[in-house]
Amino acid sequence: MPVTERQLAEFADKHAWRIPFDTSPRHLAGPGDARHVTHGLAAAGWTGTSDPLSPEIVLRSPDHRHRLQFDPQSATSAWWRLRAEATDTEPSWYAEFGELVPAEILAGVTDTLIAPPPQEQPDPWQAVISAGWLLGPPGKAHSPDAMCHIELRLLDHHDTWSWHIETREEGHGHPVGPRIWHAWFDSRTPSHLVTAFVTALTDTGPLQRGMYDHTAHYSAVQEPSPLTPQQVVAAHTTRLDTLRARARAARRRQQPATTTAPAPPPTTATAPVRR
Repeated sequence: MPVTERQLAEFADKHAWRIPFDTSPRHLAGPGDARHVTHGLAAAGWTGTSDPLSPEIVLRSPDHRHRLQFDPQSATSAWWRLRAEATDTEPSWYAEFGELVPAEILAGVTDTLIAPPPQEQPDPWQAVISAGWLLGPPGKAHSPDAMCHIELRLLDHHDTWSWHIETREEGHGHPVGPRIWHAWFDSRTPSHLVTAFVTALTDTGPLQRGMYDHTAHYSAVQEPSPLTPQQVVAAHTTRLDTLRARARAARRRQQPATTTAPAPPPTTATAPVRR
C-alpha cells in the first residue's frame, strides 16, 4: 500500500503553515504526527486491513507476520500495539505503547523492523549508557530530568524479563507522579528492536513540533527551529523514499536464489532399421 499523492498532499497541507519548534527532551515532546509511523510502514509495503471509515488503523507486513494496530478508542492506555506471529524458527512477541509516546520514537522500532535483523543482537543498555542516562539499581535507569524511567523487570518468577519504559510527572517518594506515557516489550521481543526504541528515546536531538502545539509537556523546552515548514515536509518525503528502498533491498535479500537447470540434450528420432 504505497503512500498516495493525496496522502502526501494532506501531510504537506497540515505542516506547511505550522512554524516548527525544536522540542526537547524527546520524552516530553508529545505524540507528534502519527503518520511518521504509518506512512513509513506503508512506504515499505505494509497494507491496511482495517475499515477505512474507522478511527482504528491496522497495518500488516508483506509477509503477514507483523501487525501494527493504532486504536485511539482503546479502553486501555495502550493506543499502539505491535505483534509478531511465531514462525518455524522465531517466537511470537508483543509490544505496546501509550497514547502520548512520540511518533518519532516509535518509528525507531518500526523503521528497524523493515530492515533485516543484525547477525548479533545488541544490548539495549549500551544505548542508555552512551546517552549518559543515570543508572540506578540493577536493571533500572532514568533520564537526567528523572521523568523517564527504563526498567528490565523479572516476570512472576518465571526467569523471563520484559522491558518497561515510562515517562511520569515529577513527584516525591515512591511511586512518582502520574504516568504520561509508557512502552512495554515482552520477553521475546528481539533486543535490536528494544535497542532501536531506546536509542531514539535517548537521542539528544530535538523533535519538531508546531507552534501552539499543546501536546508537548509544559516543562519541555521549545525554541524556534532552523528548519522551515517546507524542509520538514521535504524531510518526511525523503525518509519515505529511503524506507521504500530499504524494504525493497530486504525483500531481494530474502528471496531464495534460483538456478536454472540445464536443458536436456535434444533427442533425434531414428527410423527403425529394416532387415
